[in-house]
Amino acid sequence: MLKPGSLAAVLMLSCAQQIRPSGEKINMKIIDLRSDTVTRPTEEMRRAMFAAELGDDVYGEDPTVNRLQELAAGMAGKEAALFVPSGTQGNLLAILSHCQRGEEYIAGQQAHCYRYEAGGAAVFGGVQPQPIDFEENGSLDLQKVAAAIKPLDDHFAVTRLLCLENTRGGRVLPLDYQANASIFAREQGLKLHLDGARVFNAAIRQQVPLSHLTQYYDSVSICLSKGLGAPVGSVLVGSSELIARAHRWRKMAGGGMRQAGVLAAAGIHALENNVERLAEDHRNARELAAGLSAIEELDVDMDAVETNMVFVTMAPDRQAKLIDYLKQRGILAGGYGQLRLVTHHDFSATDIPAVVDAVKAFCRD
Repeated sequence: MLKPGSLAAVLMLSCAQQIRPSGEKINMKIIDLRSDTVTRPTEEMRRAMFAAELGDDVYGEDPTVNRLQELAAGMAGKEAALFVPSGTQGNLLAILSHCQRGEEYIAGQQAHCYRYEAGGAAVFGGVQPQPIDFEENGSLDLQKVAAAIKPLDDHFAVTRLLCLENTRGGRVLPLDYQANASIFAREQGLKLHLDGARVFNAAIRQQVPLSHLTQYYDSVSICLSKGLGAPVGSVLVGSSELIARAHRWRKMAGGGMRQAGVLAAAGIHALENNVERLAEDHRNARELAAGLSAIEELDVDMDAVETNMVFVTMAPDRQAKLIDYLKQRGILAGGYGQLRLVTHHDFSATDIPAVVDAVKAFCRD
């Protein structure tokens, strides 16, 4: 039996009719703003998946996977690409391909590859993380990075890799910062990896091609299943040598898939059709943020709304109650410390008034 008010119960309501006290039947639409990972394939994407030409990708013989990898590598301006089940695995393979046991990577204290990926690099490869605090704009202060690099001494792990994120909390890394980080990494003898789960959002925001951003990095993990709308998968791009190493790690980590073209076809469709439309998500985020910023109880930093994320600050006890209040009304939200609302292709401009009105109603109570 479903617990009343549980997420499962709310989602079931989205598929069923509700009945008003008057006996009138109404349909309840679920507005899901928890993440852009909740997007579902469009009918066009599903048709592409159904029609995909298939082979055995473990043998390198799936033509659709091969086409996706060639397409992604070309867009990123890299020699090669590897299709992987998730962004977590993309980051893991990159770290393991750059670092040996007893070596380390530097990343942000709240970086996804450090904090939210189950310590995979340490478990699989004996690679130590060295976290440092993010700056407000999502960058890592390069002077602090330099101070964190271990001296060449047998007492210490050997620092091999610097990991950045773009976007970070919806904010894009400045172009000049990325250029400087690339120069810095080379001068320090470090490789540079980008967790680019939403790097296409950054490219659209800064109005540059993907390759303009990825040129600075030795490896980039690019998610297909967030704003781009594919159901599964990421691609890791880099040099042919790096991708060859990553291919072996993928096999070891259980990421080898057989007739994976049915999934890769969704990725191809996403890259060919869903990149430019990310600008719509950004517009919707700005409009949503503007509506919420007019509510006295809420603090919305409009300057931080650069792509598809809106962060709302309010009293912690009120935030928990607001999330529950919205859920009962078919609006799903979440966040750690702050309320996070993420726009995506399953959320349209016509949904914005419903969200703003529901939050206003809560704040009036």
